[in-house]
This record gives sequence, C-alpha cells and structure tokens, in this order.
Amino acid sequence: MTALLFGAIAVPAHAATIQITMQDLVFAPAEISTKVGDTIEWINKDVFVHTATARNGDFDVTIAPKKTVTSVLKKAGTVEYYCRFHPNMKAVLTIAP
Repeated sequence: MTALLFGAIAVPAHAATIQITMQDLVFAPAEISTKVGDTIEWINKDVFVHTATARNGDFDVTIAPKKTVTSVLKKAGTVEYYCRFHPNMKAVLTIAP
C-alpha cells in the first residue's frame, strides 16, 4: 500500500537554466524557446556594458563587461528584446506557460 501512495505523488518539473551570450555585439542564440520559471543566464563576453531590455517592459537587465547576471522568467509570451546601448543587438524569447 505504501508503494502505491508514493507512486501517486507527482514530481514537479525542474526549471531549466538557459544561457544567452553577448559577444561581438550579438545575442546568441538570437531566438530561443523557454518556459515560465526558467532562469536566463546572461553572459557578457564583450568589453562593453550591455542590456537585455524587453520592448514590452517585462525586463531590463544590465550586464557589465565580462560578467554574468541571472533572471527568472515570470510571464509567458513572445518577447522581443535589445541592448539599449547597441540597438542593433536584437533577439526574441518565446516563453511558454
């Protein structure tokens, strides 16, 4: 009977850590699919300060040169983002619920 009780307990899915790199004034990958609850690890390999700024206002992260910053995705949707200091740096996150 105990085995049946423990077998019925649902194990929650683990959130993933997604790495997005800024190097040579480019976000890589430029398009990625994630889920609410996933952690984004923003890795700036450039010698410049960069931002990851959502066009819809969902996030605005500043990443110093040669540093890594993390943030957790809290809202589903398709989010276009860019660097405020280098507006040609653009990318898209597709965030599933």
